[in-house]
Amino acid sequence: MKGAVMKVAVIGAGSWGTALANVLATAGHDAVLWARKEEVCAGINDNHRNPRYLTDAVLGGNVSATSSHERALAEAQAVVVVTPSSILRQAARDIAPFIGPDTPIAICSKGVEAETGFLPVEIFEEELGGRDRIAALTGPNHAEEVVKGIASGTVIASSGADTALFFQDLFATETFRTYVSDDIVGAEVCAAFKNVIAIAVGAAYGFGMGDNTAALIMTRGLAEMSRLVEACGGSAMTCLGLAGVGDLIATCTSEHSRNRTFGYRMAQGTTLEQYKAETHMVVEGALACKTLGALADAREVELPITSMVRSVLWEGVDPKVAAAALFDRSLKPEFY
Repeated sequence: MKGAVMKVAVIGAGSWGTALANVLATAGHDAVLWARKEEVCAGINDNHRNPRYLTDAVLGGNVSATSSHERALAEAQAVVVVTPSSILRQAARDIAPFIGPDTPIAICSKGVEAETGFLPVEIFEEELGGRDRIAALTGPNHAEEVVKGIASGTVIASSGADTALFFQDLFATETFRTYVSDDIVGAEVCAAFKNVIAIAVGAAYGFGMGDNTAALIMTRGLAEMSRLVEACGGSAMTCLGLAGVGDLIATCTSEHSRNRTFGYRMAQGTTLEQYKAETHMVVEGALACKTLGALADAREVELPITSMVRSVLWEGVDPKVAAAALFDRSLKPEFY
């Protein structure tokens, strides 16, 4: 299959969808972005630029856009879904009439469905069937760097070995290195979790704390991540790979991270709604702290940092009070 030019439908023309479409174009494929807004489609088709996201990036000539699901998916040999996690179920329903039962699907969204506690793969399996044709693409991939061709790596996880290998080959370029995993549950839990920890790290810096504090939060956050991954049926080893610690490092330390930036602003008094209105960005960790917390509660898994973020965003607790409460907890072994 390597070397074959394919039509790939990319559902979602935000920053990450735009960057991935350009990766596919660089790999030699025809990438068709589905965008909700006609002005975005016109900008991509007429000027090879997304006028709303990554506006400085010049996209490949084999990237096009349409606001029609039917046109985007017509004769598509693969589907890449890059919508906010909160609308993943609707995205699955939107594409259902236009794809075959065996069309491979890569989900690049990070989060947990609030109403059901489902991971993205579980949503798509319920709506479309065929778990083995579904993959998760995740890792330390800031769209701002990927679209420029700066060296990056990602992991493609699927219970179907052929599906993982298919997308590994599809996305691989000289600067976008792809790895495979069979632990899609672990990969998706990690993908959602790192955004929550990034908010906490950003808040620490916003309070004037230092690198020691950030390292403490990241490391203890990794411990929380591994406990929940195992409780959900994934492998703790996944937390040590690109989906876990790799993405955690990038999201917690980078100026590109919207979750870290929001945490910083939150510590200085900016509300979630104010931040979203200013940036037009979705802060996935804000919802993830609630949904991951619910998963943990149901499995009796202790997630102190996640609970702290949840208490601030959803229970009205003052950020300084919540942060202080973390240090008032009883002392424990490092690994429990």
